[in-house]
Amino acid sequence: MKKKGVVASVGLAVAVSVGLTAFYSKPSRSKADARPNIIIIMADDMGYSDLGCYGGEIKTPNIDYLANNGLRFTQFYNTSRCCPTRASLLTGLYNHQAGIGKMTDEESIPGYRGHLAENTVTIAEVLKAAGYQTGMTGKWHVSNTIVQKNPKDQLDWLNHKKDFGDFGPLNQYPTARGFDKYFGNIWGVVDFFDPFSLVNGTKPVTQVPKNYYHTDAISDSTVAYIQSFAKSSSPFFLYVAHTAPHWPLMALPEDIEKYKDTYKSGWDAIRKNRYERMVKMGLIDPKTTPLSERWDKQQTWEANADKEWDARAMAVHAAMIDRMDQGIGRMLQTLRQTGQLENTLIVFLSDNGASPENCAAYGPGFDRPNETRDGRPISYDLKKQVMPGPQTSFASIGQRWSNVSNTPYQYWKAESFEGGIHTPMVAFWPKGIKAKKGSYSAQMGHVMDFMRTCVEISGAKYPQTFQGRSISPSTGQSLVPAFQGKTNGGHTSLFNEHFGARYARSGNWKLVSASRDTTWHLFDLANDKTETNDVAAKYPEKVNELKKQWQAWAKTHQVLPKPNTVRR
Repeated sequence: MKKKGVVASVGLAVAVSVGLTAFYSKPSRSKADARPNIIIIMADDMGYSDLGCYGGEIKTPNIDYLANNGLRFTQFYNTSRCCPTRASLLTGLYNHQAGIGKMTDEESIPGYRGHLAENTVTIAEVLKAAGYQTGMTGKWHVSNTIVQKNPKDQLDWLNHKKDFGDFGPLNQYPTARGFDKYFGNIWGVVDFFDPFSLVNGTKPVTQVPKNYYHTDAISDSTVAYIQSFAKSSSPFFLYVAHTAPHWPLMALPEDIEKYKDTYKSGWDAIRKNRYERMVKMGLIDPKTTPLSERWDKQQTWEANADKEWDARAMAVHAAMIDRMDQGIGRMLQTLRQTGQLENTLIVFLSDNGASPENCAAYGPGFDRPNETRDGRPISYDLKKQVMPGPQTSFASIGQRWSNVSNTPYQYWKAESFEGGIHTPMVAFWPKGIKAKKGSYSAQMGHVMDFMRTCVEISGAKYPQTFQGRSISPSTGQSLVPAFQGKTNGGHTSLFNEHFGARYARSGNWKLVSASRDTTWHLFDLANDKTETNDVAAKYPEKVNELKKQWQAWAKTHQVLPKPNTVRR
């Protein structure tokens, strides 16, 4: 986007609705209130090694700045998919406890309500009760979705031809769960140039400017929130849930241009270069973290008939992350200009590993349009003849590039192997982090830990009851020991389940199985962090021990019973 376009979108939230017009004057931040601001920024379907500060070739100077002046986590985990991770992050619970064991369908079983359940309280609700200003921008995706019974009506809604009102129950929207301000998409998938389910507060946004790009809108709305909140004497909490680089692959031409030749060297070369950078920067130890074999290595880049399309697809993926980083730069500049940067905790992470999905195979329907607002057809091209990047193409990077994005790990989004659950996580807080700048923390962390961390550093109280509802105790751990440079904090065990994929981790032992594989695999992560050597046959007693632990966890954390029969 030319500079003129960026300027036009900076005040976007003001342009599209009335929710951000109140830039009223308030006293400067009280020196007596020393509590930090808190900003959680999350990418969508970004791989472990995509960022420059995690070994990638993508230009992310602003996130790299946070890492080089903050703390990088090397053992931080999500729940392997978008809405379950968001539920866990917001509530401080395992996602089934929070009501989202699968996706956003209401299935009338406690772990599978498809929305944040009545036993939960969000970080925003806890901090708001403690006097924080609260705001959110971007992807919500933790409320039930309202779908039209007639598929033609649903497509007309997606195509902006008809208006059927609210996108989910209003009592499940962000503004009903503790956020004073909200601008973003209620559903998960978006056309980046004209998103479906876009709202400001609770009001649907029916028109967007001609030069609209959703990543910029999220960033610029966040900037507007910071400017507004900085005029108050109270600290603020912001949750910035980017949709980039989730499919469809859509980016601005000038950003794609930066990477037009970058990926022409192919899967193996990019993966090898990333791995070597990770080793050189000390992020991984090659003795304990060998580079796992590339997925489907029989297919060589040299013999790939679609190499032009594939190189372009990854270039668009990179461009989407690049644009997100540019917006984070504007947020940092605004924090500096308003005097807020030194006492603001900023964390950045991804909701799951990179996605292996072929979204073209899904075709239009449910959350995917078949034409643009002005009537241009959208291509779901299975033959890789339509280049990805513009609004008129729904495409994704697929399995092989997903495997590259998750270097050095195996698998990807939705699986419980490290490639699905292992997230880059950066924490930056000049006034509060005492660990050495640019250092790494091996504390075993999880997205549910943000609740306890926010409660501790804000002086808030996690409630036993909230608005007359009993609240489940948080299962998270505070990240503050890591911020202080200590090595004795974090979880000693973790668990996961998603569509049959599952794991149990105790110490460095991990028992894991894939979504389409009934077999339990055992790995010693102390010596094999990339899960290349299955030792289940060698240690059957450890398999049985961890299997029992997983079954006990599943029964006590609402994983069971399931709404549909699934193997145990």
